[in-house]
Amino acid sequence: MGYIEKSLMDGEKIIYRARLRWVVFLWPLFWLIVAIFCFSRSADAFTMAGRLFVLIALLKGIESLAAFSTSEFGVTNQRVIAKVGFIRRNSLEIFLAKIEAIQIVQSISGRIFGYGSIVVSGTGGTRDSFHNISNPLELKRKIQEQIAAVR
Repeated sequence: MGYIEKSLMDGEKIIYRARLRWVVFLWPLFWLIVAIFCFSRSADAFTMAGRLFVLIALLKGIESLAAFSTSEFGVTNQRVIAKVGFIRRNSLEIFLAKIEAIQIVQSISGRIFGYGSIVVSGTGGTRDSFHNISNPLELKRKIQEQIAAVR
């Protein structure tokens, strides 16, 4: 049972779920490719650098895997719920009636590969942003549909 299921109130139903996009694994992949390049060279200096880059790739890979597996984003019939992280947790639970604006930020690569950041602005000037969300336009659409249904 995930964070969203544990956070549900009586009568609340999950309408839509979103995940992080696979792009969170690009930096570990980059460092692994650099390490392979270093190991393909025969000099000892390249071998030592290759070991360092394998270590960086491994650490970045563990960090990315932890972020990917512990992040949850959902829209219910009453709230938007988002949680990122396990030990150092960032969460957002905001009632649909308290949402003032939803902003989508996508780079060119985000548009091509279908990911982006979503910024939820609530009453009182609160702003929470979550990055590398898979299909952020669909998430925004689901939130707006639920806001319209509540009003």
